[in-house]
Amino acid sequence: MERDPRSFLWDVRESADAILRFIAGRSFDDYLADDMLNAAVERHFEIIGEALNRLAKTAPAIAARVPDLANAVAFRNLLIHGYATVDQGIVWRTTQEDLPRLRQAIEDLLAELGNRSAP
Repeated sequence: MERDPRSFLWDVRESADAILRFIAGRSFDDYLADDMLNAAVERHFEIIGEALNRLAKTAPAIAARVPDLANAVAFRNLLIHGYATVDQGIVWRTTQEDLPRLRQAIEDLLAELGNRSAP
């Protein structure tokens, strides 16, 4: 059975919310000093990128409406395949600048598509 395309959007929203909870009240210095926080944030960015990649393959018309989808997938690939060269400053900046916008775009898209609870 094929997944409801909204399920990928729910996964993005849930991971974005997790990242935003993890970094709430934290500074960049806090982030740098906490290996577990780094790992958790990176893992959820990986989930976001993978969910968007799968959305692009299963529902390209919906995926085309997600701003910066290609960048999110590329970021996921960098975190996974370029793990030795990840710039923590870029990860932190992404949590502060890009993630809130992506989160809002996903929320808006889910509202438009009928945001019932994930199964």
